[in-house]
Amino acid sequence: MAAVTAAPASAGNGGAGYTPTPQVARVTCVKLCASHGRARQSGTVRIVGTGLSGVGKVTFLGAAGKSDDVAVTVRPKSDRSLTLKVPMNAMSGRMALVSTGTVTTTARTPSLGILPPPPPPPTTGQLTPVPGPRDPGAPQLETATSSNVAIAGSSRGITFSYRVTAPAAVSVQIDLLNASDGSVVQTWQEPSVQPGAVNSINWQGMSNGALQPDGRYAWRLTATGATGAKARSAQTQDVTRDAFDLHDHVFPVKGRHTFGDGFGVQRQGHTHQGVDILANCGLKIVAAEAGTVLYNKWQSAAGNYLIVHGEETGNDYGYMHMRARSPFQRGDQVTTGEVIGIVGDTGDATACHLHFEAWSPPGWYTGGHPFDTEPLLKQWDAYS
Repeated sequence: MAAVTAAPASAGNGGAGYTPTPQVARVTCVKLCASHGRARQSGTVRIVGTGLSGVGKVTFLGAAGKSDDVAVTVRPKSDRSLTLKVPMNAMSGRMALVSTGTVTTTARTPSLGILPPPPPPPTTGQLTPVPGPRDPGAPQLETATSSNVAIAGSSRGITFSYRVTAPAAVSVQIDLLNASDGSVVQTWQEPSVQPGAVNSINWQGMSNGALQPDGRYAWRLTATGATGAKARSAQTQDVTRDAFDLHDHVFPVKGRHTFGDGFGVQRQGHTHQGVDILANCGLKIVAAEAGTVLYNKWQSAAGNYLIVHGEETGNDYGYMHMRARSPFQRGDQVTTGEVIGIVGDTGDATACHLHFEAWSPPGWYTGGHPFDTEPLLKQWDAYS
């Protein structure tokens, strides 16, 4: 723990005053906690010590360097205890407490382990009454989200539905928030929504023509009645109500599977440039990332194969040993999760499987390099 000693400062009444130097005794998680004393993003931690009443900012320092620092403003209610919410993009590490005054004083906490928040609760897509703040006489709201997981670039997208109950038509604004920083990704406005009608919005993971990054997102609805009274679907900081996790990739095999030979395994005359996914012949192969088809060919070793240029990452993906030629041709666009082929054993294959390759930009045999996708595949497999 390090601290800068505080110096006297002039009080507004002409007397002497000073900014107390914060001293940290311990940090504990009090809400949305993980095992072994770790906190979760969007959870709550309590800092216990002395001289905390003057703290105005807490910075989650994360790893070495400032690239992952996340600062939040705070208003302590006590000199001995400070409670604050863990930002969605905070990383494990120490925190810096800053007291501001005539002299700025700083203290650092012990290291705190921070995990991502738990996934949003599963949803049935059925409308339910909302718990958000509501002015007297404001419309009553019901909302629903089609899923707690969305895939960027997929054709299905994610749907938000709502219904208002009021004596007359109401004005509605729907904001889609990035939960990591509370920023508004997109806004929809409906000036005259009829009571009792079910309305829906479908979002496919894009804003201003660009795919949005992986992360937690949440719908927020504000309805204004004829009298000006407002009702909101949830508090801004609630990352569970009408929330979902957005991902830009899916696992490329739809069905039971295991992993075979991994990247870099020695083969006769060469090394394995991909990851083998063992699965029954006939299972569907889907596009791991949206993109453009570069090649649809047959080769004695790869069998029937398809190469797709990823729209977001710029990586090229190879899908090999397919049972038959893919129906997609060079120049066709594919969406994330779209069926592009069938698991087979064509070419130099001794069992039914998908040989999956990924090449860094500028691409497949055009200056890029193959890389090991097994860690990524296991991540995609967890939610696909």
